[in-house]
Amino acid sequence: MTQKKGSLVCVGTGMQLAGQITVLAKSYIESADIVFTLVPEAYTERWLKKLNGDVRSLQGYYAQEGEVKNRRNTYDEMVTAILTEVRNGQNVVCALYGHPGVFACVSHLAIEQAKEEGYNAQMLPGVSAEACLWADLGIDPGSCGHQSYEASQFMFFEHKPDPSTHLLLWQIGIAGEHTLTQFNTCSDKLQVLVEHLLQWYPVDHKVVLYEAASLPTQAPRIERISLSLLPQAQLSGITTLLIPPSQTLTYNEAVLTKLGITAGDLG
Repeated sequence: MTQKKGSLVCVGTGMQLAGQITVLAKSYIESADIVFTLVPEAYTERWLKKLNGDVRSLQGYYAQEGEVKNRRNTYDEMVTAILTEVRNGQNVVCALYGHPGVFACVSHLAIEQAKEEGYNAQMLPGVSAEACLWADLGIDPGSCGHQSYEASQFMFFEHKPDPSTHLLLWQIGIAGEHTLTQFNTCSDKLQVLVEHLLQWYPVDHKVVLYEAASLPTQAPRIERISLSLLPQAQLSGITTLLIPPSQTLTYNEAVLTKLGITAGDLG
């Protein structure tokens, strides 16, 4: 099949203004015909406009003040706006906050649709909130492993965490929200989450509320609280809950025996 002229590249701006964008992502932004952007603050958007003369924010597709709007409809409208320009033969870049493919369904939907219609479409990796979290907290996730879930998904489905690893719950600020019309949660829903977690963690287990810094002059939010206090915590749309291990790793003696080694051989 002959490749059509229009194209789409989804890139990430990183978590901090300008400093965490890759050289390759920046070059695509500079050479694009049109740049669609979805970033949380005006500083990054203004910086992007210095790189390209046609930068269009997607923020206006979200529900405006007093409006009730399902986010699925919002995302469909964003994808339509992006694909319209691709179909018009434009080389389009979609610049998204953080990593363009992590908790960012618009990029996945747009790339999938563009490819189905015969256009060249790709995603470039970016610096994510998770990458910043490990760096800011000084944790090597390889030391004992980690599990990662969207907070509401963790509540709605039969996920079973391993308390000997780190557990990340994303979008804790909307935990338990199922209508896709709200951008916040409430203490009652967070209490349900706490009670669910008590199956694996002590009530006084220390957890971390984390928010990556969005400006070089800011410090990340690293707030340690007892699990029991989560329903009273101040949360935002970018708050992540890190639950450190509450148990130590245990050896799998059956596998070690098959390998002909002992726990002592592992130091």
